[in-house]
Amino acid sequence: MGLFGKRRTREERAAEIAGKVASGKGFYGRTTKAFLGGEDFAKVQQSIGAHNSAVTVRQLLAAGAPTVPAVVVSISDTGKLVNFDPVVDLVLQPSGRTDRIALQTLVSKLRIPRTGDQVLLIADPAHPGGYLYAGDGETA
Repeated sequence: MGLFGKRRTREERAAEIAGKVASGKGFYGRTTKAFLGGEDFAKVQQSIGAHNSAVTVRQLLAAGAPTVPAVVVSISDTGKLVNFDPVVDLVLQPSGRTDRIALQTLVSKLRIPRTGDQVLLIADPAHPGGYLYAGDGETA
């Protein structure tokens, strides 16, 4: 414990700043929102949201949450990158169901799914009835 409270790692501090930027609160959030403007600030919020959902998926997979197999119906590029990995729009059809699910998600540039590939989905704890992209099950 430091003199003025709990000492945090750089990663914890960076995650806190990213959260403030995404919410538009605090010094960093208000400054970013003022400099970027509404449209570009919304893009920043979407990119941070995609990164956070990828972190959530890794945590859920590590905890042993069940996955649902799905087939990629279509994939399109959004033009956004997070840590040089693309954010894509996916349309997926879960196995044994007729409905389709549309997701905007972060994918590894080394493992970009193609139409017809089988991937995994995981239930989104923040949005009941929603799903998160969990990759193809081949990589950690």
